[in-house]
Amino acid sequence: METFKTNLSLRLSDELGKSANEKMTNIVLKLAETQPQDAFVSSCSAFGKFRPEFLLKIWSEVEELKKRPQVSVAPVASVNAPQPVKRARIELEAEEDDKTGQNRTSKLSSAAQKKLDEIRARRKVKGVSKRSKLQDGSDDVVEREIKRKETKPDVSQTIYNEDGSLREGTGGNKSDTRDKTRDRTGTKGQKGGTSSRSSTSSRHYNQEDLDVDREWYMNDEMGHQEDAWDDQVALEERTESKLKTVLSRRGNKMRENDLWEQNQMSGGGIVSGEAEQYDAMDEEDNAIYINVNNLIPPFLDGQQVFTRQKDPVSAVRDVQSDLAILAKRGSQLVKDKRQLRERQKQVKDASSTEGTVLGLVEEAEAKGEASADKNGVKNEVKDEVKEEVKKEGEVDTQVKLSPKEARTLLPAFAVRDPLLQVIQSNQVTIVIGETGSGKTTQLTQYLYEAGYAERGMIGCTQPRRVAAMSVAQRVSEEMEVTLGQQVGYAIRFEDHTSPATKIKYLTDGILLRETLTDPTLENYSCIIMDEAHERALNTDILLGLFRTILAKRRDLKLIVTSATMNSKRFSDFFGGAPTFTIPGRTYPVSVHHERAPVDDYVAAAVKKVLSIHVSSDVSTGDILVFMTGQEDITVTCEVLEERLKKDLDSPAPLMILPIFSQMPADLQNKIFNRAPPGVRKCIVATNIAETSLTVDGITFVVDAGYSKLKVYSPKTGMDSLQVAPISVAQAVQRSGRAGRTAKGTAYRLYTEHAEQEEMYATAIPEIQRTNLANTLLLLKSVGVSDLMKFAFMDPPPKDTIMASLYELWSLGAVDNLGNITKLGMDMSQFPMDPCLGKILLKSVDYGCSKEMLSVVAMLCVPSVFYRPPERQQEADSAREKFFVPESDHLTLLHVYTQWLHNKKSPVWCAKHFLHAKALEKAHEVREQLEQIMSSNKMPVESCGTDWDLLRKCICAGYFHQAARVHGLGSYRNLRTLVSTQLHPTSALYGLGYLPAFVIYHELILTSKEYMSCVTSVDPAWLAEFGSCFYVLKDRTGKVDFSRKRAGLERLLELDAKRREEKVEKKVEQKVEKKGPGMFRKRRGF
Repeated sequence: METFKTNLSLRLSDELGKSANEKMTNIVLKLAETQPQDAFVSSCSAFGKFRPEFLLKIWSEVEELKKRPQVSVAPVASVNAPQPVKRARIELEAEEDDKTGQNRTSKLSSAAQKKLDEIRARRKVKGVSKRSKLQDGSDDVVEREIKRKETKPDVSQTIYNEDGSLREGTGGNKSDTRDKTRDRTGTKGQKGGTSSRSSTSSRHYNQEDLDVDREWYMNDEMGHQEDAWDDQVALEERTESKLKTVLSRRGNKMRENDLWEQNQMSGGGIVSGEAEQYDAMDEEDNAIYINVNNLIPPFLDGQQVFTRQKDPVSAVRDVQSDLAILAKRGSQLVKDKRQLRERQKQVKDASSTEGTVLGLVEEAEAKGEASADKNGVKNEVKDEVKEEVKKEGEVDTQVKLSPKEARTLLPAFAVRDPLLQVIQSNQVTIVIGETGSGKTTQLTQYLYEAGYAERGMIGCTQPRRVAAMSVAQRVSEEMEVTLGQQVGYAIRFEDHTSPATKIKYLTDGILLRETLTDPTLENYSCIIMDEAHERALNTDILLGLFRTILAKRRDLKLIVTSATMNSKRFSDFFGGAPTFTIPGRTYPVSVHHERAPVDDYVAAAVKKVLSIHVSSDVSTGDILVFMTGQEDITVTCEVLEERLKKDLDSPAPLMILPIFSQMPADLQNKIFNRAPPGVRKCIVATNIAETSLTVDGITFVVDAGYSKLKVYSPKTGMDSLQVAPISVAQAVQRSGRAGRTAKGTAYRLYTEHAEQEEMYATAIPEIQRTNLANTLLLLKSVGVSDLMKFAFMDPPPKDTIMASLYELWSLGAVDNLGNITKLGMDMSQFPMDPCLGKILLKSVDYGCSKEMLSVVAMLCVPSVFYRPPERQQEADSAREKFFVPESDHLTLLHVYTQWLHNKKSPVWCAKHFLHAKALEKAHEVREQLEQIMSSNKMPVESCGTDWDLLRKCICAGYFHQAARVHGLGSYRNLRTLVSTQLHPTSALYGLGYLPAFVIYHELILTSKEYMSCVTSVDPAWLAEFGSCFYVLKDRTGKVDFSRKRAGLERLLELDAKRREEKVEKKVEQKVEKKGPGMFRKRRGF
């Protein structure tokens, strides 16, 4: 039995993957001897994860041993045990050896020695001393067992008398006998003989002594009895195992806290080395992990060349220059204002009376005052403002000219005939004209009046959707026709044209998509590429395509317009095309530079505006200030108002008007209104006022010298808004805003040396600083297979093209040779990002296209949530009501569904802080996407409330943008290892725990790296859709095929079953409609 017990300990260690202690071995053996088969299996499962077949085998072997005639063997004796007990043990073991016919000791020594060799080898690899103790002491137990067996006296030479003394001639004293026995039995494989013992039949020892001896050996180090039925230690182990399941969430939280503390300490230089790797809880033994493999397709192995621009283009000309350093540092005044607002918010929150009795009283008083104002008690200041607006409107109405009369006053009217003659004589014409010269609104009408619309439409592309809509509205008014008939416009997800349309204003992206169905643009007779100097992405692609189209269509006219004088690039690109300049109504502008670099461009701009306002008369003109973004503009306006009240004594009235892209249209229109008499306007704007907006009356320009650029990093896959110095061409354009109505002055808040040495000559084209995945997919779909042969005016960087092609390959849009696939052709039908196109195609397979159309439509419009500065807490509370746990995508679906449920009510939107216009736009986008799917015969089906199926479908399009939790509140991209964070507005931010794996819509770098629109996913989905990136792993680091194979197969079976059920359902519906005769007809009956 001792041999079986030792072997059982080794087998238990192999089964558990760790050393099994002596207590566990005794318990298992005791249970196998006393319990039936089913009870034994269930009992052993309480303190170890054993396979049922392993336990059944152990139970069977114990049953076989019980059937054999056994001799009760006392436990292992120690040196301090009673001598009669030692003698009895030795005699009984010798008698058992006689019956089995072999030496049991030598057999055990061979097996145990093998185990000991393995233990020593493992210790040697780990650099641990051979004699060091393991934590659980199981290896020491094996060593002691081997030494005990090897030091057992040879029973063939040593015979005890009844009184416990040695028989003469059989050995010496006790220690000598043990030494001699060790010499004889220490050799591996040595066989021990048998001996007849006449004294065995005369054993007369006290049974009570044996019982006491056994009890002493059954005690552990703490004096507890190792009883399988009443073992406190075993009970505590079972309790601990159950508690692990209950406390797993708490353990995850503590682990995140510890990792965060270690990251903070390591960042401060306190801790060196890698952070401690925490193992998962026992209940997560079956969890899978992700191993990332960066597989490279054959066409991206570095042998093929895609572009002539090998190095990336930096947003800054010189990173060590003063302009670059100041741009990276930012404005200190803006930072101080931001901190002040945060402190004021904290004070306001701490002293808030909302929800208290005092708060209710104040709210009631406020409502009473509001009703009083409504009934006629007006504020005098409000009366004055309204009166001024009324007067202002009356003056504008009196001097406003009719559209036809206004046309004759534009500079383009004076050169109408010479311009048409140049266009008629050349296939390509470059037209240069400043903003406001009439080239956008009048050129299309001149061509229409000249008869070009008889052979096809006259198209005019615009880089912005708002410009296409507003210009089309203006031209329809001048021509006195209905918008959408003779004059129309087409932007993404909105087509306001008809078969009678002759003049069509459209975005460059729409015209690029029309080349998919009409490669030579047969529906057009003349196309105007307006605002080409902005070098938008789609504009550059169209210019390259036109070189091929014009060679096939000699009757097509192309007119490229620009607001700047760098027209030579366009002329050379089209083989020396002629240039026609429309003379402007500009006046001379004097330019002033700073003598030394400014430390804070916002503070310097405020100081310069106040200096202009104080030193010049109001009648000399208005002021235009160029800033970088919304926050800079807001701070500039606030500080100007504060300084006017505090630092100046009775200054002249100054109307401060901000303008940026996120402002409502009614507020933007205020800058075009005429100021009251004796009041000067100060407009603080972004670079939108460079060319897109024309404001009369500006004679002073304050140029900060910076703008925000959206720059794409192919290494991190992240879009970031960077504050960067403007170009020299932009500086000239900004200064020109001061000379439209009179002589002007431009103040540049940078040195003349910085303008010459630290600025680019022209702005960086968008094609060199943005993601090209969608653009390259379009080029592949129109037949451009070799990018080196495509006519780029400015080739994109190599890294950007490689990253975009790699993304298309991972999505399945191109094959291993770089050719477009059937999936890629289907994805190109949708006017959106390739990831969103794949989501829609995958939703057809999963039967959830109805819900996914809503999700994609909500992603294609600006954010539907808004947070007024004075009601941010209310807005956040309203937003939380729509949260769907672990998914921002499904949160958007919930918002859209509730909006439809409430009948698209604007009142409901205002109550829940939602943009009604954004939701209406999303609804229009969804309808157009549904039309595209219907035209391609894609069914639109609903999956109900199967949220997991929707999350899996979303994962199919964004598996390459996956991240894993890393530390407290942060994630790390699986492929690029870029650390990112959840945005505070995310539905996952306030869960109380972090999902292990997530996918995100995009990464945005502002003050931190934030993930936008996040959804938690199962790692098995990542491996299923992104097999080119991810491989499943188990806890040991081996590829996990056994544990998750069944789960993956089950998912596949469910998907196949669901598709089969849908097919059967459709067949049944057809049978019900047409009857059983349809099958007879099909089979020829």
